[in-house]
Amino acid sequence: MIVMHAELPIAPDSREDALELVEELAVESRAEDGVIDYRVTTDIESPNTVRVIEQYEDGDAVDTHMGSDHFESFQAEIAAHLAGEPELYRYDVDSKTQLM
Repeated sequence: MIVMHAELPIAPDSREDALELVEELAVESRAEDGVIDYRVTTDIESPNTVRVIEQYEDGDAVDTHMGSDHFESFQAEIAAHLAGEPELYRYDVDSKTQLM
Protein backbone atom coordinates (compact mmCIF):
# COMPACT_ATOMS: atom_id res chain seq x y z
CA MET A 1 0.00 0.00 0.00
CA ILE A 2 1.11 3.55 -0.68
CA VAL A 3 0.01 6.49 1.45
CA MET A 4 0.40 10.04 0.21
CA HIS A 5 0.05 13.12 2.40
CA ALA A 6 -0.22 16.59 0.88
CA GLU A 7 -0.40 19.96 2.61
CA LEU A 8 -1.77 22.88 0.64
CA PRO A 9 -1.45 26.43 2.02
CA ILE A 10 -4.59 28.19 0.80
CA ALA A 11 -4.95 31.95 0.30
CA PRO A 12 -7.60 33.15 2.77
CA ASP A 13 -9.44 35.24 0.18
CA SER A 14 -10.05 32.25 -2.10
CA ARG A 15 -10.55 29.55 0.53
CA GLU A 16 -14.10 28.64 -0.51
CA ASP A 17 -13.12 28.23 -4.17
CA ALA A 18 -10.13 26.08 -3.18
CA LEU A 19 -12.28 23.87 -0.95
CA GLU A 20 -14.70 23.28 -3.82
CA LEU A 21 -11.80 22.22 -6.04
CA VAL A 22 -10.34 19.78 -3.52
CA GLU A 23 -13.76 18.34 -2.70
CA GLU A 24 -14.37 17.63 -6.38
CA LEU A 25 -10.89 16.11 -6.67
CA ALA A 26 -11.57 13.81 -3.72
CA VAL A 27 -14.90 12.58 -5.09
CA GLU A 28 -13.44 11.85 -8.53
CA SER A 29 -10.29 10.27 -7.09
CA ARG A 30 -12.21 7.87 -4.83
CA ALA A 31 -13.87 6.47 -7.97
CA GLU A 32 -10.52 5.45 -9.51
CA ASP A 33 -9.40 1.82 -9.62
CA GLY A 34 -6.68 1.14 -7.06
CA VAL A 35 -7.64 4.01 -4.75
CA ILE A 36 -8.32 2.67 -1.26
CA ASP A 37 -9.25 6.07 0.21
CA TYR A 38 -8.86 9.76 -0.60
CA ARG A 39 -9.73 12.33 2.07
CA VAL A 40 -9.44 16.09 2.37
CA THR A 41 -9.32 17.88 5.71
CA THR A 42 -8.68 21.36 7.03
CA ASP A 43 -6.45 22.03 10.01
CA ILE A 44 -8.41 23.21 13.08
CA GLU A 45 -5.46 25.32 14.22
CA SER A 46 -4.69 26.70 10.75
CA PRO A 47 -7.94 26.71 8.74
CA ASN A 48 -6.17 27.80 5.55
CA THR A 49 -4.09 24.63 5.52
CA VAL A 50 -5.73 21.81 3.58
CA ARG A 51 -4.45 18.28 3.99
CA VAL A 52 -5.06 15.47 1.52
CA ILE A 53 -4.58 11.89 2.74
CA GLU A 54 -4.50 9.34 -0.05
CA GLN A 55 -4.23 5.55 0.06
CA TYR A 56 -3.45 3.44 -3.00
CA GLU A 57 -3.13 -0.28 -3.63
CA ASP A 58 0.15 0.13 -5.52
CA GLY A 59 2.40 2.37 -7.59
CA ASP A 60 0.37 1.81 -10.74
CA ALA A 61 -2.68 3.30 -9.00
CA VAL A 62 -0.62 6.34 -7.97
CA ASP A 63 0.64 6.79 -11.53
CA THR A 64 -2.88 6.47 -12.94
CA HIS A 65 -4.16 9.07 -10.48
CA MET A 66 -1.33 11.52 -11.17
CA GLY A 67 -1.96 11.23 -14.91
CA SER A 68 -5.75 11.49 -14.73
CA ASP A 69 -7.56 14.34 -16.43
CA HIS A 70 -9.25 15.44 -13.21
CA PHE A 71 -5.93 15.58 -11.30
CA GLU A 72 -4.20 17.54 -14.05
CA SER A 73 -7.16 19.94 -14.19
CA PHE A 74 -7.01 20.33 -10.40
CA GLN A 75 -3.29 21.10 -10.54
CA ALA A 76 -3.89 23.87 -13.07
CA GLU A 77 -6.85 25.39 -11.20
CA ILE A 78 -5.59 25.20 -7.59
CA ALA A 79 -2.43 27.19 -8.38
CA ALA A 80 -4.39 30.47 -8.31
CA HIS A 81 -5.62 29.72 -4.78
CA LEU A 82 -2.34 28.78 -3.11
CA ALA A 83 -0.57 30.98 -0.55
CA GLY A 84 2.72 29.10 -0.86
CA GLU A 85 4.29 25.89 -2.07
CA PRO A 86 2.39 22.64 -1.41
CA GLU A 87 4.21 19.76 0.28
CA LEU A 88 3.72 16.15 -0.78
CA TYR A 89 5.03 13.07 1.00
CA ARG A 90 4.86 9.42 -0.06
CA TYR A 91 4.97 6.49 2.36
CA ASP A 92 5.42 2.92 1.17
CA VAL A 93 3.64 0.77 3.73
CA ASP A 94 4.38 -2.91 4.27
CA SER A 95 1.64 -3.59 6.78
CA LYS A 96 -1.29 -2.01 8.55
CA THR A 97 -2.63 -2.69 12.04
CA GLN A 98 -5.87 -1.27 13.41
CA LEU A 99 -5.29 -0.14 16.99
CA MET A 100 -8.79 0.88 17.99
